[in-house]
Amino acid sequence: MLTMNRKLNELAEQGKYIKVAIVGAGKMGKGLVNQMSRIRGMLPSLVVNRNIEKAVDAFFSAGIGQEDIVISNSLNEINYYLEKGKFIATEDMDIATKANTIEAVVDATGVPEVGAKISLDSIENRKHIIMLNVEADSVVGPILYKKAKEAGVVYTGTAGDEPGAVMELYDFAVGLGFEVLAIGKGKNNPLDLEVNPDIVYEKALKKGLKPHMLTGFIDGTNTMIEMTCMANATGFVPDIRGGHGINSDLKDLTSFFRLREEGGILNKYGIVDYVMGIAPGVFAIFTTKLDEVHKQLQYLNMGSGPNYVLYRPYHLTSLETPITIFNACYYKEATIAPTKGIVAETITVAKKDLKVGDRLDGIGGYTVYGSIEEYKVAKEKNLVPIGLIDKDTKVIKDIKKGQPITYDMVAMNKERNIYKLRKLQEEVMD
Repeated sequence: MLTMNRKLNELAEQGKYIKVAIVGAGKMGKGLVNQMSRIRGMLPSLVVNRNIEKAVDAFFSAGIGQEDIVISNSLNEINYYLEKGKFIATEDMDIATKANTIEAVVDATGVPEVGAKISLDSIENRKHIIMLNVEADSVVGPILYKKAKEAGVVYTGTAGDEPGAVMELYDFAVGLGFEVLAIGKGKNNPLDLEVNPDIVYEKALKKGLKPHMLTGFIDGTNTMIEMTCMANATGFVPDIRGGHGINSDLKDLTSFFRLREEGGILNKYGIVDYVMGIAPGVFAIFTTKLDEVHKQLQYLNMGSGPNYVLYRPYHLTSLETPITIFNACYYKEATIAPTKGIVAETITVAKKDLKVGDRLDGIGGYTVYGSIEEYKVAKEKNLVPIGLIDKDTKVIKDIKKGQPITYDMVAMNKERNIYKLRKLQEEVMD
C-alpha cells in the first residue's frame, strides 16, 4: 500500500493517471467510482451502465461536476474527451474495452454472460480486466486467465472481495514458509435454501440491494461461487459437497478445522469452507513442522497449536479494488486468478420441484441455488455450473427439489459467449 501511494503520487505530480473504465454503476461500481475519485494518479474515467442516469449519478455522488461529465455513445467523441481529462458516461459496453486511453476495465455487473463478453473484449483490445464478477470467473475464469496471459495482459479478481482477501492471507502464510491447511470465509446470513426474491423483497430494499442479489447471499450461492474462485486459485477443494458450514467463533476455528482422527471435522486438509459466526471476515488455518516455530507462535499468543488461524476481520469489496487496478497496471500482477485451472465447481441444484417446460432463472432466483463440488466429481456426474443457467434455460426432464441438475435435464442457449467459452475451457484445459 505504501508503494502504491508513493507511485501514484509520482504519477499525479507528472500529470499522469491510470485511466479506468467501470462497467456497471450499481452498489459496487458506484462505490468504486467514489473511492477512486479520492486517489491521486488514478481516475474513474469512464462508467458504463444500461441506465445512463445511474452512470451520471455515480460521478455526481463522487463530487464530479456536470461541466466535467460527457454523455456519449460515440467512440471518436469519447476518445477526444478522454484526452481532455473529461469523465465519460455511456450506455455502450463495447466502448469500455475500445477507448484509447483506458488501461484497465473493471466488470462490476455480476452477470456471467456480460462478464464473459467484457473479459474477452478487454483481452482482445489489450486492456487489463479486473473481475468483481465472481459469477463469471467461477465458470470460465481459467480459460480467460489463459487467454489474458497469452495476450500479455492481466486477468484478475479483486482485492476486497472475499476470494481476494483470502488470497492475501494464503500468500502471506505460504510466502513465510507455513503450511496452509484450510481457507475460507464467514457467511453473514443463516443458510436458507428455499429463499426467493419475494421473501426478501422488503429486506433487500432496506439494504439498498436488488432482491435477487440478497437471495443469492442467503441461499448460499454467492458463498459457493466465492469458494470456487478460492479453490481455482489455490488448488484447495471442498471437503464435502456444499462445505461443512459450521457455527463457530474465532477461538474455536482451529478445533473444528483439523482431521477427524485429531478431533476435528475434516476428512482431509487442503480444503475450502465457510463458517457462520465470523462474518464479514476471512481465514486461513496453518501449521508448521518446526518445533521452534511452534514455540514462537505460542509465545506470540497465536494459540496452543498445532494448528493456528490467520484472520482478516473485514473486506471492503469494491473500495479495495484500486489496489488491484494499481498492481495490474503498474506491476502486471494479479490479486487472485484461477492459476490452478478447474479445481472446483458451483453446481446447480433445484430449489423446488421442476417440470418439463419450466424455465429456470439462475443465481438469486426462484428455481435453483448453487453448491460447491470438486470439479472432477461434477464432470463425472455431468453437473451444470450455475453460472451457465439463465432465463432461457428450459427444463426437458422432471427434476426433484434438492436434485443436482445435469446437462441432459435442460436445454440452454448455446450461442452465448459464456457457453462457448466454457466448452472451449473444457476442451483445452481438462
